[in-house]
Amino acid sequence: MKGSRPEQAALTKDNDLSKTEETRSVVSSMVDGLNDHEIDGMGAFFAQTFRWMGNAGCGTKNGLKEFQDNWQRPFQAAFSDKVCIDEARLAEGEWMAAFGRQEATHSGEFMGIEPTGKRVEIRYMDFWKVVDGKIVDNYVMVDFPHVMQQLGVDPFNGHGWESRDS
Repeated sequence: MKGSRPEQAALTKDNDLSKTEETRSVVSSMVDGLNDHEIDGMGAFFAQTFRWMGNAGCGTKNGLKEFQDNWQRPFQAAFSDKVCIDEARLAEGEWMAAFGRQEATHSGEFMGIEPTGKRVEIRYMDFWKVVDGKIVDNYVMVDFPHVMQQLGVDPFNGHGWESRDS
């Protein structure tokens, strides 16, 4: 027998599968709100105390106000004419995942990079947990190195970077 194993899928062990359609509806409406460049009305989709947990460059935001003030507004200022396109969505119970891209114009400072006016693709993955009709947790991964490369900055300084597009 091999060694002990860590517990797997702890966050989904009590997942209420009867909530799948509600979860799909909440997330779909929220993405529509993002595409409408909504910020102040996001409380319709997110719990006031929700957690937004992202990779380096995103960070963690605790609560709707922190998310709006320290992610949504600065990101929207850096990237205008933004549209969110989920390429795939999977929902099961209270959980939903998606990956896709945002297409936007780099119109404001981003990670110290002055506006270039370039149209960019911002790839992402999201995992949401919906409870009582509101998103309570949102795990996020944004491909910032790919964005920086499009803006003319090589975050890897020539070491090991190979674009999946080449």
